[in-house]
Amino acid sequence: MSTPRRSQQIRQERMSASALRFIHYRRLSSVVVPGLNKVLRWKDLRKVAKVTGAIVFGGCLFITYEVAALDKAVTIDTSVILQEKYKSYIYLRTSPSDEKDNLAAGLTQKTRRELHKAARRFLEISSRLLLQSLDAAKSVTQSLRLQERLTHVDADPHEVALWVLLKRTQSDNGAARIQAVQDLADNHHWHDYQYQTAAQVIDQRTAVGLARTPWADLRFFLPGPALPDLNDSFSAEDGLRQLLASLPQSEVDKCVQYFTSQALRESTHSLAAQRGGLWCFGGNGLPYAQSLTSVPSEKVESFCLQALVQHSKVQSHCDHIVSNGGLQLLQRVYQLRRDSQKIQRNIVRIIGNLALNESIHKAIVQSGWVSVLAEMMQSPHVMQASHAARALANLDRETVKEKYEDGVYILHPQTRDKQPIKADVLFIHGVLGAAFKTWRQKDKSVLDEENTKDGRDDYTECWPKSWLAADCPHLRVLSVEYDSHLSDWMAQCPAENQRKSLASRSQELLKKLKMAGVGDRPVVWVAHSMGGLLVKKILIDASEDPDMQDLLRNTKGILFYSVPHHGTFMAEYSVNVRYLLFPSIEVRELCKDSPALRDLNENFLNIAKGEQIKVLSFAETLPTNIGPMIKILVVPAQSANIGIGDLIEVDVDHLSICKPEKKESFLYKRSLQFIQETLQSSISH
Repeated sequence: MSTPRRSQQIRQERMSASALRFIHYRRLSSVVVPGLNKVLRWKDLRKVAKVTGAIVFGGCLFITYEVAALDKAVTIDTSVILQEKYKSYIYLRTSPSDEKDNLAAGLTQKTRRELHKAARRFLEISSRLLLQSLDAAKSVTQSLRLQERLTHVDADPHEVALWVLLKRTQSDNGAARIQAVQDLADNHHWHDYQYQTAAQVIDQRTAVGLARTPWADLRFFLPGPALPDLNDSFSAEDGLRQLLASLPQSEVDKCVQYFTSQALRESTHSLAAQRGGLWCFGGNGLPYAQSLTSVPSEKVESFCLQALVQHSKVQSHCDHIVSNGGLQLLQRVYQLRRDSQKIQRNIVRIIGNLALNESIHKAIVQSGWVSVLAEMMQSPHVMQASHAARALANLDRETVKEKYEDGVYILHPQTRDKQPIKADVLFIHGVLGAAFKTWRQKDKSVLDEENTKDGRDDYTECWPKSWLAADCPHLRVLSVEYDSHLSDWMAQCPAENQRKSLASRSQELLKKLKMAGVGDRPVVWVAHSMGGLLVKKILIDASEDPDMQDLLRNTKGILFYSVPHHGTFMAEYSVNVRYLLFPSIEVRELCKDSPALRDLNENFLNIAKGEQIKVLSFAETLPTNIGPMIKILVVPAQSANIGIGDLIEVDVDHLSICKPEKKESFLYKRSLQFIQETLQSSISH
């Protein structure tokens, strides 16, 4: 090769190697390259290289690159790079031991060095470009316009779209952030490596938003940090016991103290059993005798978790739970008990309580709970999904202003929803009921044969969530749960009687409903059995509380299912029988025509008439099986008649009157009609 030609080639290679290093952006529309007598426009720059982005978030640098055909005037030696995949990506944090799992593992060391240098150069250039342009921007509008223009930087729109959306999730404009999260979730065509890119760079706020987006791709979420293996001498049960023992006993009621001591005692029994001999589970002589080979650790863990649920309701105890490694321990138990929905619900219930404290949000996210909650949100089981929905709503301070305390569950909408909420429908179960099972159809096993014959496929675990939410999507549907037993031990807490009175329950629920924003918009109450008495007491107490006047004014209607407004004959039966349905209210309050019930009803009627509250009541006509020997009409029609509004008698028993058999049944259609007509005038304004 002649000397002049060799010199010319050397000069060209030197110029090519330094081109990216010395590129200086003078304005958005053009790029000036020193040493070249031409100005490169954006379309020319795209020919130079297609670089999807280099983004730094929280100390984690993730670089994606894509090399294309190069302009003849600006060239670099890419012979090594072009021998590799056309597309690839590199985790700069990847350790050598993980090299085999990295998609870029096949790259040669020379290729890596070339790519790292190119990426660093592009990062420097784009950083200067962004800083200069943002400094020149005079308003938020100009900044947004800048972002729009940046969408044309890369020649591959699909690649640059991810980069732009990730940038927008950090926008100072709240609406832009929310829309960016929605756009990220709506695009189901990202490549696997793009999901991994997003998972590493999204912040806490974005991760929670994605988890609350309907059917978000779970690849958006990084798994929690690796948990240390438990050795044979230290089990999850031991960890829960130690965590309980480390918590203060102050600021908790006597029942929490009682059940904490019970949980610790049962753990001691379990440890003793492991050393040999028989033991009797449940400190009150319950028949759970176990041998050395079958100690029910899962049962003990369940009791410890129930005690932790009560502690997590105390704000000052939440910090102790976190500082003592509770989040990691609960993650461990959650993974170990994948086959126990009950244990998992109790754990997520604790997380939901902890999430009421915004100072703990960072710790919850860092310990990997967002990915767990996002997965649980997509469960087909209404109880699992609803517990996760509550926890995520408490974590989502971007779009949720309310806070959902323990026992207040969102049945609809459980995810972020663009449709504005115009009214609330609030479901209150009876004693021994629950937020979900009270509104469930008959057990599916009972209906299987009928469903097969009739071709029915409309079974629902919770009709307010499945049916009402579909027929009235503009409503927020809440279900309230209050403990009729703090523990499955069936052990009565010594201080439980006072706590279970109507007055104490009313005050407790009023505080929770205010936190949940109930009263800020029109409300319809739906109550079954003793829950109806509780609703009346709540509204009476609200009328006497200046801070709850909005709740009273916005109450538009009440739907009563077999509510004993005037008492029940059940109170006249033996203690063993009446406690099957009414264990938590004093017997004298349930006696037919008792003074307490009469005063409660008269005070409520005065409020209902004054506030023009609409009322619809359903009454049972079939007796209910109370054990194998007794059948009784629990709430006769005369007791279910409150004295205002319509009373409709239905051929069902006391337990089934709030469980419509199917969506086309009269019971559901009439209930839906009442809710829609009651709220129609309020919603139309």
